[in-house]
Amino acid sequence: MTFHVVSDPEQVKEIMRRTDDFVPANALTSVMPLGAAARRILSRVRFALPPVLASATGEQHRRVRRLVAGFFTPAKVAAIGPRIRELTRERLGITAAALDDGPVDLADVLARHIPPVIMSELTGLDCPELTLLKRWSRDSLELFWGWPDEDRQVHLAHSAAEFYVWLNGEVAADRGTDSLFGVLDAAGLSAAEICSLGYFLVIAGQETTSQLINTALFRGIADRQRWHQLGTDGGGTGSAGTFVRHVLATESSVPTWRRAAARETHLAGTVLPAGAEILLELTGHHPPEAAPSAYSLAFGHGLHRCLGAKLAELETALVVEESARALPDLRLVDTDPGWLRLLSFQTPLSVIVARGTP
Repeated sequence: MTFHVVSDPEQVKEIMRRTDDFVPANALTSVMPLGAAARRILSRVRFALPPVLASATGEQHRRVRRLVAGFFTPAKVAAIGPRIRELTRERLGITAAALDDGPVDLADVLARHIPPVIMSELTGLDCPELTLLKRWSRDSLELFWGWPDEDRQVHLAHSAAEFYVWLNGEVAADRGTDSLFGVLDAAGLSAAEICSLGYFLVIAGQETTSQLINTALFRGIADRQRWHQLGTDGGGTGSAGTFVRHVLATESSVPTWRRAAARETHLAGTVLPAGAEILLELTGHHPPEAAPSAYSLAFGHGLHRCLGAKLAELETALVVEESARALPDLRLVDTDPGWLRLLSFQTPLSVIVARGTP
């Protein structure tokens, strides 16, 4: 697939504002066309992703967005802060004990544990067992944003089908409740529409935040002097908050996103034909003099800006702050870990640390 790549932040914003010219129809389509075997596996469970939120426009999109936004209001995000700290401190206690026996992977022991709990408590949705949730999330990201060959697609499709069956069961179980799925059902969305929204919302609500936490921990600990400063108490808005915004501006967990040209149109003097595939580079391209708010482009812009932006930012800042305060003597054991590198997602696969100077 060939993309017209847009790196300039102002042009990225322009594309996201021009919703009649540039549409999100391709936002959730697989980068690699799925082979027949993978399609059959998904078809058996009636896997379908009708446009609802990230890939939709128009009044239906705005109506659903308002419903989902009600679970992530500024007041609710602010109120969950103490719970984030509580969970982080619990995991740091486990981490500290494990460090007594040698190096520890913070991605495994710390970062992956907190976002799923917070997501569940805010939305009222049950989470599957953590290992299963993480496997489903990673496999789905690779299936839709990676470059798997047909044999790999079959493996990933089985995982995606399991996830979709679980979602269908949750949608049925939540009817009549005040959970997110229950509210969407009461609003008249079909089961397929709720599953479509839930499929990526469940992933985005926890996996991409865990990925951001991984990157922030890795970059923070790499600079020992800065790591000490990050423990300054700022309620998630002090030095840790500033640092997380720097990470968001330079290498967020969602560095790119896609749009398609709805019709022949112009952008910065270039003619784009109808159907042109556009890759928006959200982070890593802000000029040095960019405004302090430049980091926010990591969460998109305009009508499709991420509803969980403030939550992800707060979770990451609080985890970094609490970690730096509790474990100021951490050092990286592996300074060159493997990275997950998909079209629209990135994170270090491990953050292996030990105490003190080697």
